[in-house]
Formats: sequence, C-alpha cells, structure tokens
Amino acid sequence: MTGRAEQAVIRAAGCCFRDHVGRVRMARVWHRVDMADVAALLAAYDEHMRMPTGAVPAGVTYEYDGPLLRIVGGHVGRIRAPRDVGVDGAELDQLIVRQRDYFGERGQGVEWKLRAHDLPTDLAERLVAAGFVPEEPSTVLLGVAAEVARAARHDTGHADRSDGPSLSRAKTSLRREDKEDERAGHDGPIGHPDEPVLSGWVVVRRASAAEDLRRFADLQSEVFGVDCSWVADDLASRVAADPEQITILVAEVGERVVCGAFALYAPGTDFVALLGGATVPEWRGRGIYRALIAARAEEAVAKGFRLLHVDASPASAPILRRCGFHAITTARHYQWTPPDRALAGEQS
Repeated sequence: MTGRAEQAVIRAAGCCFRDHVGRVRMARVWHRVDMADVAALLAAYDEHMRMPTGAVPAGVTYEYDGPLLRIVGGHVGRIRAPRDVGVDGAELDQLIVRQRDYFGERGQGVEWKLRAHDLPTDLAERLVAAGFVPEEPSTVLLGVAAEVARAARHDTGHADRSDGPSLSRAKTSLRREDKEDERAGHDGPIGHPDEPVLSGWVVVRRASAAEDLRRFADLQSEVFGVDCSWVADDLASRVAADPEQITILVAEVGERVVCGAFALYAPGTDFVALLGGATVPEWRGRGIYRALIAARAEEAVAKGFRLLHVDASPASAPILRRCGFHAITTARHYQWTPPDRALAGEQS
C-alpha cells in the first residue's frame, strides 16, 4: 500500500479502509498487507477474541481469578487471559499455581492458551516451571469473510448453488485443488490436473443430532489419533445453549463422514472462529476441506459477521492463506495433567 489514505483502517466494529478521497469502504482481500494493517488486525483480535462471548455452554461455568477466566465444566479446564496478565515474578507464579491446583483438586487437567506476543515475556517459562507442557504452536490467521468465501469457492465446481448459505443438503461436486495444495500436505489420491478426482457427489450438510455429533467426534478421533469422544458432548452443550451461535458441518460420501468442521459466532463482535476441521487421509487433496471453509465463510456473511479467525495447523495454514487469510501471531496451548492421570497414560 502507498500513502496514508490507502492504508487500512481496521475497526473492531468492522473491517474498513479509507479510499483516496476519504470514503470508508469495506476492505478487500488482504493481498497487500503492511505492518500497520497487521498491528490493527492484532489489536482487534486482542480486544474481541481472547474471552468467550455469548451464551455459556450447558454445564459450563465461568469463574474469574484476577485477570484470568477459568472455564469450568468441560472435559478439561481452560484458562483464558488478556494479552498482559498484569503481574510478574512471584505474584505470577502464585497465579499460575492457583489455576493448576484448582483443577487438580477437581481431578482435571487444565489448558492455558498463550500467544506469542503475550506479556510478561517470561510467562511461557513460568508455566513450564509449574509443570505445564507446551503443545505444537499454531498460526493465528484472520480473513475477511466475503473475500474468503469467494476465494475458497474457486475450483470447487459447485453443481448446485441454489441452497446458498442455508446448506440444506447442499450437493457439491468437488474437483481436486491445485498442485500447491498437494505440496501443503494434502496426501490423498490425485489424478491428472485437469480431471475431476471425485466420480460422484459429496453431500455437505448441517449436523446437530446426537448421532451426527458422535460421528463428528469419531472422525476427529480417527484423524488426530487421540480420543476425541468428548467433542460430541462439547458440541451438544453449545447447541443447547444457543444453536444460532454455532454451525456444525459434515461432508459425507455415502454413509461415511469424510470431513467435518464447525464455526462459533462471537455476538457483539465481527468475528467468527473456524474450528475442528478434519479430513480422513484418503479423501484429502480433493477440495472438501476448502469447500467447508467456503460454506462457513458464506454463513458468516449471511449472519452479518465480517471477520474470520482460525488457529491453523501447518497442514491447513497454506490453504487458508490462499483463501485470503493473513497471519497475525502464533498461539500455543500449555497443558497440565494431574500426576495420577499422567502415570496412567504412560502405563496404558
């Protein structure tokens, strides 16, 4: 971008820019993003996406300990914090230990989500000293929903667009994505670049019934190689709290769920979080994950949300970037597991 008048002005209430005559317009896809843009996007993220908004999931309670929010009642405890927790040294150590011990007394583990730009800068070291174990980092990406929807639909070859954002048994004929998607780790079967890989229909639909949520959880267990059975109850609790704040999608081939993902809407903000994307290995590289990105982006636009947020894995980040997402920071979960449960895991 050149000139102050052309630099993006990102507002928490909407993603806008001022054109060369000073008129405020909706921002276009961030093909050219300077450091000022990234800083503004990061500020909006810090203001609106660190703490949960809207209805509290059924069976879950929120408790505060100073600057921290404890999320209690899920399969594991969770800690959410502002960018700067406002304490350091011994006081910070005590704050960390209180969270660990609180959930330890409940017989639960606890997860603390930390971003790369969080303060104080030694927070990660102090978490590790208190027994928390870091997971692999993810890339925090933001995108403009309308632009992501258009970009993600490229090369998906919709055979029937009549259902639009309603996704009422939308049938999608999907073609293989470009060769860059293969290099990004999509290791499914591939054919000639100009030939469709799918010889039939992939059905993309909403899911909310208990059996659908169980199948969604089974998909995640299969793809990630860990027990994700708890996901079914987690999604059910969110649907029960407010079905308008969540969209759960599955892609099916015949009776099999081959891909799934969901979206959480943050009321009072412009943000939608895209979560839970998983595709079985033999169906990767065929555009299904990308189709679910598009479907959720379209749904966000239809509901009046303008910005999308993803904590992206190394496998999904390249596809998301090509759909108009931009990296603003990284995030990492630090997990603490009660000693008895950790020992049981080692012996199993």
